[in-house]
Amino acid sequence: MAEILVINKNLSLQEIYESLLRQLNSLINPDEPLISNLANITAALKDTFEKISWVGFYLLKNERLYLGPFQGKVACTVIETGQGVCGNSAARKETIIVNDVDQFPGHIACDSGSRSEIVIPLIKDKRILGVLDLDSYQLSAFNETDKYYLEILCKTLIQKLSFERIVL
Repeated sequence: MAEILVINKNLSLQEIYESLLRQLNSLINPDEPLISNLANITAALKDTFEKISWVGFYLLKNERLYLGPFQGKVACTVIETGQGVCGNSAARKETIIVNDVDQFPGHIACDSGSRSEIVIPLIKDKRILGVLDLDSYQLSAFNETDKYYLEILCKTLIQKLSFERIVL
C-alpha cells in the first residue's frame, strides 16, 4: 500500500528533516525487499527537497559501488572505492560534503549540471555496505544540518533493513 508523506515546506530545514524522518521511520518495512525500501527513501527525499537534482544509493560489492535505487537522470553504474566523492566516502567511512564539485579532485561527473554533493556512508559493524548520494544544481546546497539528519536516516536504514540479502 502506498503511503502519503505530508511535509510542510515552510518549516525550517531542521523541522522538515524531523517531520520527514518520523514519517520515513513508519514507511520503512523490514518485511519488504531492500530495493523497495531504498526506492521509496530516494523518492521521498527527491520529493521533499527541491534543491536535490539526483539522489540514490550505491551498494558495495567486491570494492565497487554499484548503482541501486535512485531518482533523477541516468547515472554512473559502477564506481571504484576511493574514486570520486562516493568512492572516497566509502573508503574513508565518513560523510563528505562538496560545496563545488569542480573543486573536488577526481570528481566523477555523471551529470555535468551537478554543482554540489553530499555522500553518506552506510556502515554496519565497521563495514561499508554502500553510500547514499545526493546531488544539486546549486553550489553549496548541503550543510551540517543535512549531514546530521541524513546520517540519522542511514543509521536507521542499517538498523531496520537487511543489506546482506541483496544480490548484485
